[in-house]
Amino acid sequence: MDDGERTAGGDGRPETAAVRVRGLWKQFGEQTAVAGIDLDLPAGRFIGLVGPNGAGKTTTLSMITGLLRPDSGLVEIGGRDVWRDPVGVKSRIGVLPEGLRLFERLTGRELLTYMGRLRGLPAAEVERRCDQLLDVLDLSAAQHKLVVDYSTGMRKKTGLAAALLHNPEVLFLDEPFEGVDPVSAQTIRGVLERYTSSGATVVFSSHVMELVESLCDWVAVLASGRIRAHGPLAEVRGAAPSLQSAFLELVGAQGNPAGQSLDWLGGPR
Repeated sequence: MDDGERTAGGDGRPETAAVRVRGLWKQFGEQTAVAGIDLDLPAGRFIGLVGPNGAGKTTTLSMITGLLRPDSGLVEIGGRDVWRDPVGVKSRIGVLPEGLRLFERLTGRELLTYMGRLRGLPAAEVERRCDQLLDVLDLSAAQHKLVVDYSTGMRKKTGLAAALLHNPEVLFLDEPFEGVDPVSAQTIRGVLERYTSSGATVVFSSHVMELVESLCDWVAVLASGRIRAHGPLAEVRGAAPSLQSAFLELVGAQGNPAGQSLDWLGGPR
């Protein structure tokens, strides 16, 4: 079988890898954040990269998307090397990083127009896509307000619009629902489901298992900088009653016995 293709578990059909990672390492001083990851992420899937806080999710996504140079390893997206052909790769991906920084003294529409022109899209096409994204993401009423005055949910939706504007093949999202209100979260969810239904690929990180289980059809579990399990959701979950249960077992999480020693908590005052 070709390196760019693998057989997915469950249905047994061959799938093209949208993202191919080999031997990915990253250290910060004495701390190893990512310890030799090998992973193929199949195209056309809604993929969850899950793990506890500090597992290496953000570091891994940053290296995959060309935002952080690895100490060693190979990353290919659509068959192109992220570090040898950064312009070619970045023209084919969309990224919504954690802690997104936006140009706060632009309005929402100005920001999207600016990003669209940076991507090389014709002015008329940028306007058309901006109109549609602002409408679908419920941002039309705020399109002429400065981004500095946007709520967290509005910022996340604006960042998502900017990441989708050039119609990327693969979309990377780092904790896209963190700090987002339920209404905005439902809007973002609907847009992502529509995007993957067209055959595109979404890779998003989260530590909320219920969210991943409701959205994703393929998951990779990361802990201590290593991949503990990966594959179709049903395969990774196995016989466990939920992805949460399977996840806790995979990462070796145990109940915290320290809580049992808090005999004063909730007692007489």
